[in-house]
Formats: sequence, C-alpha cells, structure tokens
Amino acid sequence: MTDWIKAARLRTLPLSLSGIIMGAFIAKWRLYREGGIWDWKIFALALLVTLLYQILSNYANDYGDGVKGTDAKRINEAETRAVASGKITAKQMKNAVILFSALSFIATVALLYVAFIPDYINEFYIFIGLGVASILAAIGYTVGKKPYGYMGLGDIFVFIFFGLVSVCGSYFLFTKTFSWDMLLPGTAVGMMSMAVLNLNNMRDIESDKLSGKNSFALRIGFKNAMIYEMILLNLPLILILAFLGINGFFEQQNYYAFIVMILMFPLTKLRRSIMSVKEPKELDQYLKQVGIMTFVMAILTAAGLNLFN
Repeated sequence: MTDWIKAARLRTLPLSLSGIIMGAFIAKWRLYREGGIWDWKIFALALLVTLLYQILSNYANDYGDGVKGTDAKRINEAETRAVASGKITAKQMKNAVILFSALSFIATVALLYVAFIPDYINEFYIFIGLGVASILAAIGYTVGKKPYGYMGLGDIFVFIFFGLVSVCGSYFLFTKTFSWDMLLPGTAVGMMSMAVLNLNNMRDIESDKLSGKNSFALRIGFKNAMIYEMILLNLPLILILAFLGINGFFEQQNYYAFIVMILMFPLTKLRRSIMSVKEPKELDQYLKQVGIMTFVMAILTAAGLNLFN
C-alpha cells in the first residue's frame, strides 16, 4: 500500500485542487451578490473528481515513463518511481490506470448529474465530453505511441486543463454561465501549473535528452527555460489584480479582497532562489513550493472575496 501511495505523488494534489477552489469560490462570491444558491455538494464532488484525475495522471505517468525506460535514466528520481524501481509491475500499474479511469468517469457523471440534471441537459452532455477529454489528457501525457509530453506539448495541455477548464469549468458548474473575466484567474492558475511542469522538465533535462523525451524545456534549452519560468511566476498575481480591478474593488475601496497580493513577497524570494540554481537536480526542492504557492493563491483569493465582503 505504501508504494501505491508514493506512486500517487500526494505532493501534486494541492496544485490540482487550486483551480477548483478558485473557480468555485469566485462563483460563490458572485452568486451571493446576485441572490443565487451555492451548492456544497457540487463543490465536494468537484474536489473528488479532480483528485481522481490527478492520481490517474500520476499513475499513468509512472506507467508510461516506466515502460519507455525514461525513469530508469533519472538518477535523482528513478528510485522513487514505482514501475522503474520494480516496486509495482507494469501490468499492475496498467490495471490501476484502467481502474482510476473508470472511477474518474463515474465520479464525473455523478458531479454533472448533480450540477445539470434535469434543467441543463445540453450542458450535461458537453461537460461529459470535457470529462472524457480530461481523462484522455491525463493518460496521454506519457502513454501511447505518440504521448504529447514527449513532443513538448505538455505545457499547453496543463494550461488548458489545470487552468482554463478547471477554473472556468468549476465556475460554470455553479453559475451555469460563462464570464469572460474568469479567463484571468483561469490563466493565473494555468501559468502557475505550467511553472511546476517546467521546473520538473528543467530538472530532468539531461535524462530526458537521453530518453528522447522532447519536453518544451529541452527544446528551448535550460537558460531560456529559466527565463520562461520567471515569466510564468511573475504574471499570475498581476492577472488576479486585473480581475479584482475589473470587478470594481478599487472603486469600492474594499481592500480585503487584495489579501492575495501578500504572496508577492514569498514569490519574489522563491523566484530568486530558483534563479540561483546552477545544477538542474537542485530544482526538485522547488516543485512542492510552487504547487503550494498556487494552492495558497486560490485560498487567499477565495477568502478575500467571501470572508471579508
């Protein structure tokens, strides 16, 4: 059981929850202003679904990299990856991927049934399609003949599914509407999620070169990937600030909503620490930190909008 828990890579879970928290609590703030109802059952099911997606993705990643031999070339990480280390066989991990695909689909249907049935049938089927796409994206990063993670497309998929789909999709589950300003927090969470993936790919840049995994970081080189990382870590708070400005918080002089901006201090320190790294393997310690920063950004935004207004 311990090996399965390690393979689930629990340190990645806060990152996956960030988009749901961001979208759900912006929806709660807006529904409160408009006299609508925020359904806690939708929130609970949405958390369950995203947790299942993340575990599915981690198991599929372990399986895909393991059978391709990618993890075996990673000096700093191979011992902790289940299939590469032999702690879990490829067949067992494949069965786990199939099981969590089924569980993810069942949980998705349950979530969408609660959110959309009986009044929003068309939306129900559209989101079923998004759910299937999310499951396929979770698997397709490293699994298959042409996994998109090996073609340098991982950043795009992470931005779409961890950012836009997670934030805007969860917002829609509650409000049944799409608002263009939601693209700002959606992009913020998406960029922070890309920052985690890019750090991971920068750390593994040498081993990925040997295994033929052409990540985006490998394609542009370590130096340019570091510049790219700084851009990804600089813009999210600016986007959240723009969202608050568009929604009139400056004019209202209701400054509690800006509590999230306190993150500019730890983020500045984190960026400087990352920039000082000389060896790619030293980046591993910052993966968890960026993920937690993303989670805290979502929590503080939710608190600023709902607890103090």
